[in-house]
Amino acid sequence: MTDFKDRERAEEAKFAHDEDTAFRVTARRNKLLGQWAATRMGLTAEETDSYAKSVVQADFEEAGDEDVIRKLLGDLTSAGVEIDEAGVRAALEEKAVDARRQLMGES
Repeated sequence: MTDFKDRERAEEAKFAHDEDTAFRVTARRNKLLGQWAATRMGLTAEETDSYAKSVVQADFEEAGDEDVIRKLLGDLTSAGVEIDEAGVRAALEEKAVDARRQLMGES
């Protein structure tokens, strides 16, 4: 019976670790994506930090990436940056890879 309990605890710990890692990758990705967009919009360093934080916050509006994509697409278009949804999605995928690499490098 103890083996079963130990195994159950190990599975729960792994699940918690995987969920934490996924959250950290997504948050890092969104920060990098905000920095990318801020650069495209020509924001200052202070504005870039603030904007990157707002992109991270935007991800809490709804499940999935649509809220982030909508925010970035709207903000970039309002700033006069020529980009479409496919361009934003491509940047999102690129920044997800970058975020995962950065977090793996920290481990």
